[in-house]
Amino acid sequence: TLLYTIKFEEDDDLRGGMLMAENRRRVKVYVLNEERQWDDKGTGHVSCTLLEESVLTLIVQAEDDGSLLLESKVQTETAYHKQCETLIVWSENDTTELALSFQERAGCDEIWAKICQVQGKDPQTTTITQEMDSEENEEEERFEDIPDAAMPIDLPPCELSRLFEIREVIEGALNSPIRRERLAVALQSENYIPQLIEIFHVCEDLDNIEDLHMLFDTFKSIFMLNKNAIFEIMFTEELIFEVLGVLEYDPALTEPAGHRQFIRDRAQFKECIPFTNPTLLDKIHQTYRVQYIQDIVSPTPSVFEDNMLSTLSSFIFLNKADIVSMLQEDEIFLTKLFQQLQDENLDIARRVDLACLLREFCNFSHTLQVQGRTSFLRSLANKRLFPTLEFLLAIDVEEIWSVAADILSFATDNNPSLVRDFMVQEATSHDEDALLINIVIERVVKYPGCNAEGTLFGLLRTLIDPENMLRSLNRLEKSEFLQFFYKFAMHRLTEPIVLATHGTDCLKYVSRTENSSLVASVLDVLSFAVENHTYHVKNFILSKEILQKVLLMMNPRYSFLALNALKFFRKIIGLKDEFYNRYIIKFDLISYVVDAFVKNGLKHNMLNSAVLELFEFIKSEDIKSLIKYVSEKHIDPLLGVEQCATFKALKTKYEQQIEREATKKTSEGMNGPAPFDNIRTRFRRDARDLDENEENYFNEEDASEVSKQPGGYNASPLVVQNKVIDTKPPPNKVINSEKLVTTPLETVISPSEKVASTETTKSIPTTPLEKVMSTPHLDKISSSPTPSPLVSASSPLVSASSPLVSASSPLVSASSPLVDYEDDSDEEEELPLNKRQKVSSTVTAEVT
Repeated sequence: TLLYTIKFEEDDDLRGGMLMAENRRRVKVYVLNEERQWDDKGTGHVSCTLLEESVLTLIVQAEDDGSLLLESKVQTETAYHKQCETLIVWSENDTTELALSFQERAGCDEIWAKICQVQGKDPQTTTITQEMDSEENEEEERFEDIPDAAMPIDLPPCELSRLFEIREVIEGALNSPIRRERLAVALQSENYIPQLIEIFHVCEDLDNIEDLHMLFDTFKSIFMLNKNAIFEIMFTEELIFEVLGVLEYDPALTEPAGHRQFIRDRAQFKECIPFTNPTLLDKIHQTYRVQYIQDIVSPTPSVFEDNMLSTLSSFIFLNKADIVSMLQEDEIFLTKLFQQLQDENLDIARRVDLACLLREFCNFSHTLQVQGRTSFLRSLANKRLFPTLEFLLAIDVEEIWSVAADILSFATDNNPSLVRDFMVQEATSHDEDALLINIVIERVVKYPGCNAEGTLFGLLRTLIDPENMLRSLNRLEKSEFLQFFYKFAMHRLTEPIVLATHGTDCLKYVSRTENSSLVASVLDVLSFAVENHTYHVKNFILSKEILQKVLLMMNPRYSFLALNALKFFRKIIGLKDEFYNRYIIKFDLISYVVDAFVKNGLKHNMLNSAVLELFEFIKSEDIKSLIKYVSEKHIDPLLGVEQCATFKALKTKYEQQIEREATKKTSEGMNGPAPFDNIRTRFRRDARDLDENEENYFNEEDASEVSKQPGGYNASPLVVQNKVIDTKPPPNKVINSEKLVTTPLETVISPSEKVASTETTKSIPTTPLEKVMSTPHLDKISSSPTPSPLVSASSPLVSASSPLVSASSPLVSASSPLVDYEDDSDEEEELPLNKRQKVSSTVTAEVT
């Protein structure tokens, strides 16, 4: 019996090998007819045989009766063409066009290798053995267009004894896109998958492991077809558990995987709120099981096969979209969900389950389009989504408020304006402690190092990002929300910085890893605000002395935070804002950086490199105020670092700057000051200039000074900051030509002065003053013995009491808002819009 069994197994293996060889060489023979169409001459099995004169010959015998379908000698001059991985085409005696269509790629490769061997070609790199003329190429292209060019799939009978053949047929079809399509159609039309499931039941009852392994390979190949119609059949309620059973018998495993047991026993479906729609319930079960197959059972695709199961992913994606649509239309379900979440008497475990259900619901909505997600969030907001999240975040159970943080983060990522509107509106009716934004910040500060810390900081950064804020004619969301944020929330967010730098326990506070990580995260948010906000963050940093507190962390005791503090300081320096620069110079803030650099020594670490990069930036960007400040106060300890040339170059740049200023003063002393050198003839607005409200805020002191200055002689009163100003100057003031305003002459001279002027003054052209009093005119004045009427002492243009040249006139006053003489740089700068409006209004008042 043992010998018989062994012999039977050997015969079975031999039978399997013969079947495999027959399938591999199974072909269809095509011949081109007189009408230039391809005729199917039959199906058979091809072989290569050495006949007389040792010539290799292709012989095809019919599979039904063994008759001869083709006998063709392989000639060295004949051009053979391999295409579509399963086709070989050639011309026989220049009169007959022949083609062989193989069932499997392996059989085509085998015959092609023998043909290439005869013609001395490499079968791996050759697709055409000889040069072909244009007519032959045309026939090759015509063959590709024939629908029946590929071998039709003939599935073997679905029987236990034919499992080996079934597996080979299905695996062989994966190499050709055309054959994959034909195989999918055959599996559907012949209802083949349920028949394979019946064979699986038989094999499992008989405990036939070998056949179960072949079934696993067969179903794996069916998955690789990547056809949605096949998935619809396999994932029905009747078959999906059986498919999971087939996938348990992986030949690579020593024991069955037990997928069905896991799904039935260990995976529990929690129906927190009963679903009344049975279709929805079936869709939820199906989605979970298919997701399990994709994540656990299906093979992990390589980087070259990331689209291998793309249809399976699309199947899950569409299922989730259907689930979201059904739940969104179920008003009873949503109402019960939010009511129970806000029930104060609900136990913690059930509240956690309901919160997780809502989070899963939101995650499924990622499958919707952008407009669909917006509509979905608005429908949830109408059901009191944000008050519910506010209630959940206030509960001191991390498992609950961390889930609420995920939901709020989802809403912020998909519709930040909706979240901002709710936060701003509730500020009118809630206390500061009860605001949603402050509850979020409280969770971050109170629970440093929690799992939701990254999520909460991410949503805060999204909320204050101006790039996603709306602008319309009726409202400006940026101004509205930032005003709310800096008024109610910013001081709470920066509390960790205060705790880390002030008080007796500050070092103990930052010594904890989670606290130092929290401070670093706060500094990142502040850096983002400095880069994207102008007026609000500047006012906050300077009024709360945030920069001083941050730079205290440059102390060696804060070694783990020094780099974060320096990064924040570098962000401010990078703005090249003179307002910040003057503040840094006034309070000598760069001394913290210099002290840290000196104490760090010559260590080649990140702090050392960051400090060097900071000073290199100041030098390369030629920030004159900071170069002067550093060179005059802090250059001596820095020059001791001989390994770096940055500080020497910084000092050299400062010396060159001093030398240029000295040369300029010497030149002016010898030649006299050039007239009108400091008059700005054009203006340019910088991208970082403040808007009108911000400029008014920072220039209140300047405006008050302007309001105290007198006006011109016989001029109408000026109105500045809603105050009437007396414009009469004190008598006998000397003209200062360097501070004349570039105003057209006819605009400055009042009508009364025009009437009182002489005939000589009537000839004055109505050109800008800078052209009238150009250098040639002054030369003539100085050389001519007779004073010109243009500059005569009695002329109203240069009269000591003239409103145009009066030293106390608001038009030429050094403190006048019309011309700012603080900036001595050579670069011309455009006044902001509000300052240009001041110029226009002042000149109009003067004319009046």
